[in-house]
Amino acid sequence: MLDFVIILLFILAAAGIGFDSVELLPVTVQDQVTNLEALRWITAGFGAIIGFAIGLTVQVAYRRLEARVRQMPIEVILTRAVGLVLGLLLANLMLAPIFLLPIPFDFTFIKPLVAILGSVMFSFLGVSLADTHGRTFLRLINPNSLESILVAEGTLKPASSKVLDTSCIIDGRIEELLNTGFIEGQILIPQFVLQELQQLADAANDQKRIRGRRGLDILNRMQEAFPERLVIHPADYEDIHTVDAKLVRFTQEINGTLLTNDYNLSKVANLQKVPVLNVNDLAQALRPIYRPGDSLDLKILKEGKEPAQGVGYLNDGTMVVVEEGRSHVGGELRVVVTSALQTSAGRMIFARPQASVVA
Repeated sequence: MLDFVIILLFILAAAGIGFDSVELLPVTVQDQVTNLEALRWITAGFGAIIGFAIGLTVQVAYRRLEARVRQMPIEVILTRAVGLVLGLLLANLMLAPIFLLPIPFDFTFIKPLVAILGSVMFSFLGVSLADTHGRTFLRLINPNSLESILVAEGTLKPASSKVLDTSCIIDGRIEELLNTGFIEGQILIPQFVLQELQQLADAANDQKRIRGRRGLDILNRMQEAFPERLVIHPADYEDIHTVDAKLVRFTQEINGTLLTNDYNLSKVANLQKVPVLNVNDLAQALRPIYRPGDSLDLKILKEGKEPAQGVGYLNDGTMVVVEEGRSHVGGELRVVVTSALQTSAGRMIFARPQASVVA
């Protein structure tokens, strides 16, 4: 809506200028025009076209500026605003004596020109000084706060808010992550995510209903365990119809981090420069790495494809193929890793019983 208003204002303003510009023509030229009113509307039409082009350019520039401001830390916006105000105030104080000087009538344009140039120069100077000494300014505001000092010096970065999506809540691992303390910052649950969970809990399909109720139960436990960190945010976007698109938009607006286990949502968010924490990537990174020579205790669950082979699984689901393990099916055996293979379907480990390796 704002984009439309910006472009419309420029169209109307340029059309009005074009309509009245006919009056600037010499009287002799106006007398030669047979239909002056038609000429007014023609110039108004040309003005509207020019106004549309200018308005479109201004609208694009405004959106780029808005995106940059959203990405700026709040301390940078605060110090720059203070620097701008101080620069304009200093410009008025320094340039005030110039307006008291007697200037000939033919050079009266000098005063507004000096005022504009001086204001721009001192404003730029104020913003530059704010960028250079803004941290010291923040330290002066609250000198007794160690956190404020560390943030002002750039040593400490505030933790970004984490936005949970529906699949991450239902998955349940986020609850354990919060209990371990590895997730920092505020935990935000947008209202549209809560509505999606409620719709799943009320669904006619049994599986959807179970998943929805599981997600609500997990949220209730998290709310009881972390009442100050977990916040239900009322944000919603009527012009956006999908929950995933709303999540990306909301995370962009608050400069937060999206917490999910949805692969496709992670890719879409990364394309739009939204920070993403994928729980599946974390689980993959935390899987134990076994190298040749490492030993482990393994329960042999079934026979392998090759003769004398036995097959077991690690806690994360990794398949372990044990040579000479068929005779130990149903029992637990200490094995030594001989090699590992990474395939498109996952990782596979090959091992031998420790006794045979020693032998």
